[in-house]
Amino acid sequence: MKITFQGNPLTLEGSQTKQGDMMPDFTVSKNDLSPLTLADTGGVRIFLAVPSLDTAVCDMEIREFNQRAAELSNVTIYTISMDLPFAQARWCGAAGVSSVVTASDYKDRAFACATGTFIKELGLLTRAAFVVDASGKVVYAEYLEEITEQPNYDAILTAAKAA
Repeated sequence: MKITFQGNPLTLEGSQTKQGDMMPDFTVSKNDLSPLTLADTGGVRIFLAVPSLDTAVCDMEIREFNQRAAELSNVTIYTISMDLPFAQARWCGAAGVSSVVTASDYKDRAFACATGTFIKELGLLTRAAFVVDASGKVVYAEYLEEITEQPNYDAILTAAKAA
């Protein structure tokens, strides 16, 4: 898949996770530096890959999902980036984000490798969204062609409600 940042082409490493796949396992770091694996999550989940919480587009995206989380019952939203866990905790506190769980892939790039979301040239995650049902099956996958664009909020939430 080809992606761009402000129109400039970038390279995604790895194989992209597609609708119908089982969500691949990964280990990321929670804000307290403890590990979070796919097995630690359950039920219907939304996994959002973003370049950095400290950018305007990511900030808007996570705030929007935090606000719209009220539309979902029994769905957990995870945002994963390369930001350090301390920076994620600081950002969530400053932004008043409490309905989205942030986790960092800074240590091993395990989420990036598992989902094909690592941008070679930038050392960051691309913007992507995965809705995973209770059995671990990916029922929605979206990789944005231009990483400065917003994801399809309505499609993501519709898939999560249907899962």
